[in-house]
Amino acid sequence: MNPSRLLTLRDHIRWAVSRFHAEELFFGHGTDNAWDDARQLVLGALHLPFEIADSYLDCRLEDDEREHLQVLLRRRIEERVPTAYLIGEAWFCGLPFLVDERVLVPRSPIAELIGAQFEPWLPKTPARILDLCTGSGCIGIACAYAFPEAEVVLGDLSFDALEVACQNIERHGLEDRVYTVQGDGFDGLPKQRFDLIVSNPPYVDAEDFADMPAEYQHEPVLGLACGEDGLDLVRRMLAEAADHLTEQGVLIVEVGNSQVHVETLYPEVDFTWLEFEEGGHGVFLLAAAQCREHQALFRSRLL
Repeated sequence: MNPSRLLTLRDHIRWAVSRFHAEELFFGHGTDNAWDDARQLVLGALHLPFEIADSYLDCRLEDDEREHLQVLLRRRIEERVPTAYLIGEAWFCGLPFLVDERVLVPRSPIAELIGAQFEPWLPKTPARILDLCTGSGCIGIACAYAFPEAEVVLGDLSFDALEVACQNIERHGLEDRVYTVQGDGFDGLPKQRFDLIVSNPPYVDAEDFADMPAEYQHEPVLGLACGEDGLDLVRRMLAEAADHLTEQGVLIVEVGNSQVHVETLYPEVDFTWLEFEEGGHGVFLLAAAQCREHQALFRSRLL
């Protein structure tokens, strides 16, 4: 990089796009292309909005701003650090969240379901919601916005992740009805039942984990890998979900590419596999009645 030739925001974005392509970076942490990733990094690093007016892109940067950007761009290229970690922020459901390497970068297709208030899948407006394996808290906090009267519990095994989730609860001013619980799966949760349990748990199987691009190596393994078929935790969740759902409650779980393993392991179960207009796959829905009907089966398939 020749600093003397990169003077404006546009210069830095254009240079970054070229280098990102040349270095074959991977885009899967909130963006899917070099242009959006570069724009997010350059503008985010300087605390500017992503949708800034085009004329502002020709503003010249101060020396300290250029130096700061150049450090981040080198880390993105040479170390393959995801942009969200470099700028300390990611967006989910149109909301900003603090993120760092203690949590996964938010990117779940469940955002589309939240935006639609889970219609037509919920029989009634949920009063109590559980976001299991919450990480940054993005899913549960977005649910709190979608259902302003609901109490939301954010559960996770990782104390580090819950520290980030607490920061995000405070950032969004939701301390009065959103709180965290540390525990392994359902362990440690309050005794009350939930109208909606939604989860983006670790589900990457061993084969996919071995083949993941370098960018994912910056994310916590605890949030990604979960056994040979990726279902070590999902098995437990299915075996116990009936005990934590209300009579008309709903369970929604993302399993990504491990959908094939779910279907192979439980051919008797009529999972509803949700479809997404904005992209994404591998998210299933079960009603509480189905969780009760198949609980003995789910328990029989535990490792």
